[in-house]
Amino acid sequence: MNTSSASFAETHLVSENANKMIRYVVLAVLGTLVLTISAKTQVVQLPVPITLQTLAIFAIAAAFGRKLAVATVLLYLAEGLVGLPVFAGPVAGPTYMAGGTAGYLVGFVVAAYIIGGAADKGWSKNPFKMAGAIFVADVAIFALGFAWLATIIGPEKAFFGGVVPFVVADLIKIALASSLVAALWQFFRKA
Repeated sequence: MNTSSASFAETHLVSENANKMIRYVVLAVLGTLVLTISAKTQVVQLPVPITLQTLAIFAIAAAFGRKLAVATVLLYLAEGLVGLPVFAGPVAGPTYMAGGTAGYLVGFVVAAYIIGGAADKGWSKNPFKMAGAIFVADVAIFALGFAWLATIIGPEKAFFGGVVPFVVADLIKIALASSLVAALWQFFRKA
């Protein structure tokens, strides 16, 4: 395998042997656990709570690469769809998933795809390249979240309730996630 263009997970966490699929499953389940904890770590605000979910999505995708990151986010959404309390609120299920946060949830999949693809190209080793990819992914999350929320509460309320309160925090999350994964690469390179 060419490790210069593989994700951190492909390079350091998943071997080429028969246990590869088991390791993928374990990483995906652990990723959904991180996403659940990040969803529960929140500042309550309406119509969309401020959580650490985007930070978790950014870091997971940057570390896991496209396939595993998208699979992890889809597994997380499936857990919520069947009613497991994995989201920011105390409830889940199809009705919750069609509510005000639906666009953001779809945006998580798109973000995992974008960031994971950049990680597969080796961008997670460079915090500046990865920050650029994460920024693009974050814009996609905002665009999808805003578009859906605007159909429910109107564009002005959606913008001031579902975009503006998150911008500064997301810029910090972008810096944290891109720096964290690049630091992991450095740590394992020296170890």
